[in-house]
Amino acid sequence: MNAKEIRIVFMGTPEFAVPSLRALVEGGYNVVGVVTAPDKPAGRGQRLHESDVKIAAHELGLPVLQPEKLRAPEFIEALQAWRPDLGIVIAFRMLPEVVWAMPRLGTFNLHASLLPQYRGAAPINRAIIDGQTETGVTTFLLNHEIDKGAIIGQLREPILPDDNVGTLYDRLMRIGSGLVTETVDRIAAGDIAPIEQQHIDEASLRPAPKIFKEDCRIDWSLPGRRIVDLVRGLSPYPAAWSTLRRDDEQPIGAKIFAVRFAPGTTAEPCGTVESDARTFIRVACSDGWIAVDEIQLAGKKRLPVRELLLGFRDAALYRFE
Repeated sequence: MNAKEIRIVFMGTPEFAVPSLRALVEGGYNVVGVVTAPDKPAGRGQRLHESDVKIAAHELGLPVLQPEKLRAPEFIEALQAWRPDLGIVIAFRMLPEVVWAMPRLGTFNLHASLLPQYRGAAPINRAIIDGQTETGVTTFLLNHEIDKGAIIGQLREPILPDDNVGTLYDRLMRIGSGLVTETVDRIAAGDIAPIEQQHIDEASLRPAPKIFKEDCRIDWSLPGRRIVDLVRGLSPYPAAWSTLRRDDEQPIGAKIFAVRFAPGTTAEPCGTVESDARTFIRVACSDGWIAVDEIQLAGKKRLPVRELLLGFRDAALYRFE
């Protein structure tokens, strides 16, 4: 079977899916249509916002479907009209069987972890937060359970000490596009032996559930290494946060984007702030000090600490809670 003749339907929404879509089209693969999320109002003016995948699909001259409901008869009929041989899903919604089972060669998903580890919505964030030193990308066949289909291929990628979500996201997005085209080639050649995710001790797995605001709050009583990993795992988005309090004044919210840890002992309570009012802010934790490098106070711009201190000279009078 010629890989370039397979009729592919591509399903995805965010930026993470775009390099894979471009790689398929630019590589000469036969993408017959794209399915993405409906336009949504965003910003102060609530203007309709198109998904990154929709924008790329239009640039590539591909037809687009944006179903509100994936079981809607009109969507199923339109999808069938494309006569798909293979479905590819990257960062989209959970599909009903009527969709993922439609292509005669099945539907595969690209996931940003080394499955079965980090199943769920936030695999890149969670791997960094957990202090992992390696992750990767996986292609697997869709079935009835989220991220539990048979594995087709994987590529490993180190998590570097100075990585945050932004830097690791970019690398996984790039290598993922290569794995997608490789997987299509292997399917066309009949060169796959999918590995079922069965007989796994679920207690040994690390999950990657969606991240909520309270998950992002810094607990300054934790060991410094864990605080650093939390900040890295949430930077630049959605960002770790804490509150600054001075006496009985109203607390100030603060997002923190970059920190460093200096192990040691301190008699100061966790959350205590020290600063020379010119070059540094550091915060006491359970086993040393956290130096804050980039921060954004509520209603202000994100700034390096040296710039923040130009207008925030009394930082040492506050404490983080």
